[in-house]
Amino acid sequence: MSSLAEARAAALAREAARTASREAIAEQRKSDWARPRRSTEELRALAREGEELFSGSGIGAVDEGSYDQIIDWVARTFGYRTAVACSMADAVLPHTVQGAIPWVDVLFLETGYHFAETLGTRNNVENSMELTIVDVQAAQSVAEQDTAHGKDLWSRNPALCCQLRKMEPLTASLKDYEVWITGVRRDEAPTRTNTPLVTFDEKNGLVKVNPLAAWSLDELLGYAAANNVIINPLLNDGYPSIGCQPCTKRVAPGEDPRSGRWAGLDKTECGLHV
Repeated sequence: MSSLAEARAAALAREAARTASREAIAEQRKSDWARPRRSTEELRALAREGEELFSGSGIGAVDEGSYDQIIDWVARTFGYRTAVACSMADAVLPHTVQGAIPWVDVLFLETGYHFAETLGTRNNVENSMELTIVDVQAAQSVAEQDTAHGKDLWSRNPALCCQLRKMEPLTASLKDYEVWITGVRRDEAPTRTNTPLVTFDEKNGLVKVNPLAAWSLDELLGYAAANNVIINPLLNDGYPSIGCQPCTKRVAPGEDPRSGRWAGLDKTECGLHV
């Protein structure tokens, strides 16, 4: 068999295995989505349960729950009513979840302003991992937004741009889920220092889980290297925090990792996690 034929056969075998894996969880996914969504009070009670199970002695304490303990609890408690948020700066968070919830929904905010490298990472993740990528899009295209609000809204009113292209689309996408998992880490910014592992998201009305909150960037990159996890090439090109291309600049060594986000503007968060 020629090398080309061997490569083609291997690719077909991989795709067949992915199809079989996806079909194996289809009934469980269908069952989880067939049941009524839990009420707000029920979800708030489950958030309290998660806090009690994993908060330990407090934020940053050595007895806090581990990421895998938290994800196992999510899988048992919520099943496929789970959404994973991923900016495609890396695929570490979805990698930690896919073992417990294969083909889990991964929400990618397709703002229309991403770096080509970010879109390439998204496609590589979709084609190589056992995940269901869901592109979350704004009600208006970038061109339609330019017509309604003027060109380059991000340069004049970044808060409104983030609201229209990130916050409102995400809120709409989360309405049928019971929990969302984020990759927020405490070391990313002062505004994230007290991020809990499990909480109730009052703004979106569901449980919010941050299993990597206690990790450092070095730990995240170490996990990626040890497990051959896809990372956005921009991480190794001076972009420790990656957002939309117009609002993200390179960061000098030793600077705040998020100082390249909305550089020169009075803004440090897009609003998703505050």
